[in-house]
Amino acid sequence: MIPLPKTELFEYPKYWAECYGTAPFFPMSQKEMDDLGWDSCDIILVTGDAYVDHPSFGMAIIGRMLEAQGFRVGIIAQPDWHSKDDFMTLGRPNLFFGVTAGNMDSMINRYTAERRMRHDDAYTPNNEGGKRPDRAVTVYTQRCKEAFKEVPVVIGGIEASLRRIAHYDYWSDKVRRSVLFDSKADILIYGNAERPLVEVAHRIAKGESVKNITNIRGTAFAVKTALPGWRGIDSRSIDRPGKIDPIPSPYQDMTPSNCDKADEVTPSGATIVTKSPSINSADVTKEAVPIKISQYQNKSWENKIKPWEMTYVKLPSYEQVSNNKTLYAHASRIFHQEVNPASARALVQTHGNRMIWLNPPALPLSEKEMDGVFALPYARVPHPSYGNAKIPAYDMIKTSINIMRGCFGGCSFCSITEHEGRIIQSRSEQSIIDEIEDIRDKVPGFTGVISDLGGPTANMYQLRCKSAKAEATCRRPSCVWPTICGHMDTNHKPTIDLYRRARKVKGIKKILIASGVRYDLAIKDPEYVKELATHHVGGYLKIAPEHTEEAPLAKMMKPGMGSYNDFKQMFEHYSKLAGKKQYLIPYFISAHPGTTDMDMVNLALWLKQNNFKLDQVQNFYPSPLANATTIYHTEIDSLNKIRKENETVPVPKGTIKRRLHKAILRYHDQNNWELIREALTKMGLAKKLIGSGPECLVPHATRGEKNNNHRKGKNNTNGNKTSYGQKRGDKGSQGKSNPGLTRFSGNQFKKRKKSD
Repeated sequence: MIPLPKTELFEYPKYWAECYGTAPFFPMSQKEMDDLGWDSCDIILVTGDAYVDHPSFGMAIIGRMLEAQGFRVGIIAQPDWHSKDDFMTLGRPNLFFGVTAGNMDSMINRYTAERRMRHDDAYTPNNEGGKRPDRAVTVYTQRCKEAFKEVPVVIGGIEASLRRIAHYDYWSDKVRRSVLFDSKADILIYGNAERPLVEVAHRIAKGESVKNITNIRGTAFAVKTALPGWRGIDSRSIDRPGKIDPIPSPYQDMTPSNCDKADEVTPSGATIVTKSPSINSADVTKEAVPIKISQYQNKSWENKIKPWEMTYVKLPSYEQVSNNKTLYAHASRIFHQEVNPASARALVQTHGNRMIWLNPPALPLSEKEMDGVFALPYARVPHPSYGNAKIPAYDMIKTSINIMRGCFGGCSFCSITEHEGRIIQSRSEQSIIDEIEDIRDKVPGFTGVISDLGGPTANMYQLRCKSAKAEATCRRPSCVWPTICGHMDTNHKPTIDLYRRARKVKGIKKILIASGVRYDLAIKDPEYVKELATHHVGGYLKIAPEHTEEAPLAKMMKPGMGSYNDFKQMFEHYSKLAGKKQYLIPYFISAHPGTTDMDMVNLALWLKQNNFKLDQVQNFYPSPLANATTIYHTEIDSLNKIRKENETVPVPKGTIKRRLHKAILRYHDQNNWELIREALTKMGLAKKLIGSGPECLVPHATRGEKNNNHRKGKNNTNGNKTSYGQKRGDKGSQGKSNPGLTRFSGNQFKKRKKSD
């Protein structure tokens, strides 16, 4: 059984090296180790980011956390990966290497959504690109193994976390194995790593082999057979997918092939149950709603039988999901159901003759533990070895404060839930005030402006489910979609009180809110909108409706435009009362799964009618493990039960289609007009939307443009070669209506209802 943590984060007995005290910066060279009086490092952290000793940089948090446990920690930042030499800079670590790609997945860091290589890197001195390899976790781990073969390697961070099972990889356009197998690391820690990493470190320090550490939440490791004493169930008994293609059944290659056969005993003695009558059906299928796990109201909870304990779910194998999109969508659905730390089951997925075992997620940190993490002695500046070099990511966040972790929004294109989880982990008000004073006193050139009080969202601070029982068993992917759950607390008073107290700190001139505001939550508490508009906006407030059309919004798991319109009305009202001219800057995503050409046209018409001209547009970026990435890869709606009657989801793929969707959002840019005209003509909308009328999207081509286009050699109707995923002669498709706007369905105009 995986026990609940009996020891709080800062209550472990300190490791003997505590006597060396606190390092002003973690050493990055032998000379710095000598200056500290160290003969060796206990743990060496390898990261793809520059070393900035600030709590917004993962390696700084992990390093300071391990230092607080008494360990001597060294940092190897952005090493030359072409040989093992840089990985031997600090000598052999006494306990293990900790490896991460950095604050971003290395592929997202290095490539754009169009798969073009970036030539800059905000996490590198002077914004220099090319300082980390592709798939950095794998490369760094292999070099650590070359440098010191017998030293354990623990991998973690966002890249390892989002690649912990078989996953679709956008850059290679295929399903890849778990990063644990590709890297050959000894153990993987997913999510926020403090709790599991501290336990791993202390157990290795006591002489325990890393291969025997199999009962820590938030960890993943390779095994040949299921762990003894665990009972397994096949994922199909939880959420059996129906046949998508009537010939043949997509499940004929599943092992075992007979879904009705009795319990199967593995060589290890663990049992796999293909039908699970003993599992409470309410536990599996009933969608309750989440709360704060550390504050159970039911005192008898710990004594109740929990059918998910000592139970693992066997997912379709890597070989199956890599060749069968239906099984990939099914595996994704099961994976996203097992994220609640209170009731998640372990997950198992076979890769060849081995399997990856994922223990349930680590329990969230308590408020006291969160305060302790952010109270560690951060220098709050880059390592002195960088001199006067500018590190853009640091410049952006040096006066911002993270007040919470996690997000219960569940947006399908976002990876926060897969990494940080759905439970909100908040710091105390006093802890945040202390950090404001720390910034005021430590950050060079501080002007009195705090650039952000936020986190994954600006306004989920201390929000929680009001039902302990609901939160403990909930498997909903979102607490606010399709509507806000009745159990969810929407009282923003703790956030308002924090803002008001923060403004009164001596030396503080302004507190800005730069994190995204969840406006469907905000409108439930007008006092919060008033506080925000009156005191915490610097003229413009960024907000992310992401789209205007119902079909793509449903696949994004985002609220309708009715919520946006209500927030806009409130924001403008309170801004006017404050005597301020302030504006909302909406953000939109193009080419998101579920979006048709017609949806993009209707969004562009909304932008034009509201006088928005977007300078920058983000094409959908399929990050590993996100729900939207599953839809992108499979074209199956994995947000709902996979049934025989499911329709294929429209997915904009290929350079041409994705370029068109992005171009339509920038309808005002004349460089996009030719592409848009071509599309509107094919859609039968040329007469309505091409011209000089007020409802036209783009003007007619001038004679000069026509002559110039005639001279161009064309490979297809868009003047480009057909790229992967783009079908020739694509006719476009029709979207659903959007509230309050004139829009199109086929060739017809129609006025829409003024309701959400």
